[in-house]
Amino acid sequence: MSRGRKRKGAALRWQALTSTISTTFVLILLGLTVMCALTASHVAGSVRQSLTVTVMMADEVSDSAAQAFGKVLRKQRWIKEVTYISREEALKEQTEAMGTDPTEFLGANPFTPSLELNLRADYACTDSLLWISKLLKEDSAVAEVVYQRDLIERLNSNLHKISYVLLGLAVILMLITLVLINNTVRLSVYSRRFVIHTMKLVGASWGFIRRPFMARAFWIGVSSGILADAVLAAGLRMLWEYDRTVTEYVPWENALITGVAVVVSGLLLTLICTFVSVGHFLSLRESELYE
Repeated sequence: MSRGRKRKGAALRWQALTSTISTTFVLILLGLTVMCALTASHVAGSVRQSLTVTVMMADEVSDSAAQAFGKVLRKQRWIKEVTYISREEALKEQTEAMGTDPTEFLGANPFTPSLELNLRADYACTDSLLWISKLLKEDSAVAEVVYQRDLIERLNSNLHKISYVLLGLAVILMLITLVLINNTVRLSVYSRRFVIHTMKLVGASWGFIRRPFMARAFWIGVSSGILADAVLAAGLRMLWEYDRTVTEYVPWENALITGVAVVVSGLLLTLICTFVSVGHFLSLRESELYE
């Protein structure tokens, strides 16, 4: 009798181990998908924030007035960064670019103070830029607002296409993850279908029968999520050691979000699949157990 129990216990432990390993591999795949999606979003935001809007000040505006206007703009919710360029700095930049000093044949500095604006990612789109440009031009100190409209439109169009592709890929991989975890859990419950039927025959309620399966699923989900996070963390650490610039594209906030998402997904998916699978075998008649 003790040997039978030992074999049964060993079989259950082996079954739990294989289920944990299978679920871990699936969650690693899911974690990579989440990480890629977050990285793409972060890179897209960085690219949008690198776009520059140049505000050319009127001829009569002094340097101090232009700087004061820049301080006012820094307080706006749509501004990421403001860089002030004085008349002298503009003259120096153009002299280096053209190889000649414009003051030699014009007799005076032809440039006016200007402000280079870097917008927050959410506002670096055509509609927002039109609104911001109109708002800035309402101030008499502003002569012109310059930005590369065609470049911004192409950039946003390409980023939207990439987002749709990544979203479709994420949905497909999520479905694959759900199917694989469901099959793993279903096979685990299937091997104990006769135990479920026996407990049902002696009058045990469905909730009572489900309880040990749900408890087991809970620990498998948590263990698988932690193991998957450990593998992903080791992979990220290797990338960071290989190239430190990776931290610019995969900040620790995104790594933390991915880790939490993997554990929560593993827990929820194993619990849901176990609940459904046990319910399926509870509803079967005795003759259907042999099919």
